Amino acid sequence: MKRTTVLATALLGIAMILGSAPAYADAETPRDVDPQIAAVLDDVPGGIVIDATHAVWPELDMELSVPGAAGLAARSVGSCATGRICAYNASSLGGGVLSFGTCAVHTIPSSFTAKSVANARSGGYVQVRNGSTVLKSVNAGTWANVTGTVTNLRCIL
Repeated sequence: MKRTTVLATALLGIAMILGSAPAYADAETPRDVDPQIAAVLDDVPGGIVIDATHAVWPELDMELSVPGAAGLAARSVGSCATGRICAYNASSLGGGVLSFGTCAVHTIPSSFTAKSVANARSGGYVQVRNGSTVLKSVNAGTWANVTGTVTNLRCIL
């Protein structure tokens, strides 16, 4: 009886392992993503959908989260995590957030309308620009609402 139980348990375990789909099996299947996520994924190649409200572009060190996404662990300025630059598609750090982890010139996808910007870096400032025209400067550890069409964010150390 003991041998039969062990054999049955082993066979059940093997059947469960072989019958289950690997965690990455649906990586290529389309998901129901938020329309803002879908629009930016269409505009900017190389994006990876994390879930319905969160996508990342590893080569650009860029993330997009829309309301409903799990919060970031460390926060410095509103929901903009420590060390990042964030653009929001609503005023007062509301709506979806597009964040960057490097200090560089970052293009804002045309499908994303930036209405406020946070600079959660420890130093320097961020120029909120339309082309090369500076619309607003945001010092480290602060945020600002912006008006006009924002096409890029330029980080200055």
